[in-house]
Amino acid sequence: MIQIRLSVLRLRWLVALLALAQLIFATRLAVGAEASPLKICLLSASAEYDSDNSLGEFQKYIESHYRVVCQMVYGKDKGEGLPGLEALDSTDLMIVFTRRITLSPPQLGLVKKYLASGRPVIGLRTASHAFSNYLEFDREILGGGYQGHYGDERGSVQLSPGRGAHPVLAGVTNFNSFRLYKNPTLANDVVVLIEGTTGANREPVAWVRELKGARVFYTSLGTQEDFTQESFRRLLVNAIFWTTRQDGADLRRPVDSTRQGTPIQN
Repeated sequence: MIQIRLSVLRLRWLVALLALAQLIFATRLAVGAEASPLKICLLSASAEYDSDNSLGEFQKYIESHYRVVCQMVYGKDKGEGLPGLEALDSTDLMIVFTRRITLSPPQLGLVKKYLASGRPVIGLRTASHAFSNYLEFDREILGGGYQGHYGDERGSVQLSPGRGAHPVLAGVTNFNSFRLYKNPTLANDVVVLIEGTTGANREPVAWVRELKGARVFYTSLGTQEDFTQESFRRLLVNAIFWTTRQDGADLRRPVDSTRQGTPIQN
């Protein structure tokens, strides 16, 4: 009888020990996950649309509300090279907002190496003509067909019919913009999410595609005014998590009353 009781006690002790081990293991996993933020490389060189300031403010926003670390790589509009482009080797996502930059052969090689790795890409506005010596980037990677833009008149931006359930459009509502881009011919695999109208003209202004396993998002929006609009900022945050196949809720930081704004719900 005593031996049976001892065996039961030993079994209970063993079960408790296993439960404790599982708890410690799960805690370490959680700590490890929190120690690995999403890494984003922001390429900025579009003076006409003040990409340095717009991306800088967006960086402050997303880093303060999500476990995301951004590295800005600055260049000059229509200039040569992007100092620090080696950051692409260790990033999870490349966001391009440059205009007619001429890259040296080694730097162009870094961009093409990144693209060949199957990692995601986000292009903003002038990304359709991001690199003067790699204009194929628009057609081959972004899936676009940039042909200039309309005048300065304002236009409306609306969700494409039947696309409202797409994750990139979660919480995004119609808003206004101006200087819409012309993209009359898109790649066959592109899914248009947002369209813009100015006068009698209607153009696709945001779309997604999957290219050899990599997710791609592009929007021809991105004026200084666009970046101040909640729907546009929400669109970019959604696009970041969709292209990287991340759940934004898992990366959201705890609410802190000292931070500005409210985290976007994902």
